[in-house]
Amino acid sequence: MIKIITGKKGTGKTKVLIDQINEAVKSTNGSLVCIEKGEALRRSISYKVRWCDADQFAIASFDAFYGFVAGMLAGNYDIKEVYVDGILKIGGADFDELGILLSKLDKLTGDDTKVVFTVSADSAELPASVTKFI
Repeated sequence: MIKIITGKKGTGKTKVLIDQINEAVKSTNGSLVCIEKGEALRRSISYKVRWCDADQFAIASFDAFYGFVAGMLAGNYDIKEVYVDGILKIGGADFDELGILLSKLDKLTGDDTKVVFTVSADSAELPASVTKFI
């Protein structure tokens, strides 16, 4: 299942994501992963969450991101939730390519794994291939 949190810069998307992560730690029966570019969230989320810096793994495109997540899920069937802050910083600002990524991940994860993204854009700017996940 894919969900996105949208809004312009400074609208509180990351705060919402942090709150969701820390709530999920209390209730999820499985592993949680947080992926971001840099280390802004590292100290704001529970130590029980597996944290990944996209730069450390040289993830610089939507295809590379998909491969990274697919590899994580293949290597650990216990991952129940994945949280991604700033997917456009990781993969680029091509909204059509983002829509393709979201559709591929939706097929990959099905109902077994929840993936939540923050997208720094107004919903009105995004194509239907992205907004269907709001």
